Amino acid sequence: MNHPPANTQIRVLIVDDSAFMRTAISRMIASDPDISVVGAISSGVEALQRMTALDPDVITLDVQMPGMDGLQTLSRIMAEFPRPVIMVSSVTLKDAETTFNALAAGAFDYVPKQLSSTSLDILHLQNDLIAKIKAAAESRRSHNKFVIPRKPARAVAMPMRETLRSVPLIVAIGVSTGGPKALQEILPLLPADLPVPILVVQHMPAGFSEPFAKRLDRLCAVSVCEATQGAVVRSGVVYIAPTGAHLTVERGNSRTVISLSDRPKNKLHVPSVDVMMQSVASAFGALAMGIIMTGMGSDGAQGMSAIHGKSGFTVGQDESSCMVYGMPKACAEMRILDRVVPLSEIPHEILQATHYRRASVS
Repeated sequence: MNHPPANTQIRVLIVDDSAFMRTAISRMIASDPDISVVGAISSGVEALQRMTALDPDVITLDVQMPGMDGLQTLSRIMAEFPRPVIMVSSVTLKDAETTFNALAAGAFDYVPKQLSSTSLDILHLQNDLIAKIKAAAESRRSHNKFVIPRKPARAVAMPMRETLRSVPLIVAIGVSTGGPKALQEILPLLPADLPVPILVVQHMPAGFSEPFAKRLDRLCAVSVCEATQGAVVRSGVVYIAPTGAHLTVERGNSRTVISLSDRPKNKLHVPSVDVMMQSVASAFGALAMGIIMTGMGSDGAQGMSAIHGKSGFTVGQDESSCMVYGMPKACAEMRILDRVVPLSEIPHEILQATHYRRASVS
């Protein structure tokens, strides 16, 4: 399958049964000179019929549509016309669950469907959508992720520091685009008696973090919950940072407590991976483990640097297994990663670093 040269416009197909949403998304996309709308279609059936003729680079796809819904349409697209799809989802429990099913089935990312009456919120959604469309197109052009499966890479040991590293008491994970699918792949591989807690900052629109935590909890042996103010951090529990609040930790003599806040105010992402990891580095020093995974941008680079600077253990997801090699790349370029591994090997890195030994059965 041929791909357009990098200097041509990104061709986007909009599939949504709402005429209002087709118009709104078209206008948002048309504001960027690097993107063109090749079609705005009201049904999944018509989208599949016109896919060859329109040959879009990226598709935006409504989750809930009459007849063939978004998930069914996505399955057909990935099987017959593989290319990045961005789901457009309402923030309801049902739609959130369908969205996560779509991500597990190969969707690139998703955006919330609600359009606020405030111009600031609309501008934020527009910027987010455009950024995700560009990342999706770049992922397809650079890595052929939606055409030819790549062979998994082997783990790479980075130049190790001479100081003896202590066993981590906490794991901090930062992830964005491609994260929901990636987390659903690795967290179920961790045992219920994991000897450390895990803090996760996953960039998500409002309304998605709680149902995502509940979904992971059903899939995992470890407990998974949305982090709450004042919660005492416990081993064997994964805490998902809620959308709209930075997650930090306060460590005392006998316990570690989660704190949620809207400060600092100057961060692009709330929650911020940097804020969470810098807090973990400050509280745990060499006893911290930081993991940076797939995602756009560089959130987490400062946080991973803080953990590295305190002699904590740092791991980055490798390029071949990333949906978007942005956040790990920023850390790799700063030379602050002790290990670079494929997604599938991250659970092993956690268990090995924490000296996990399954209790013998008497």
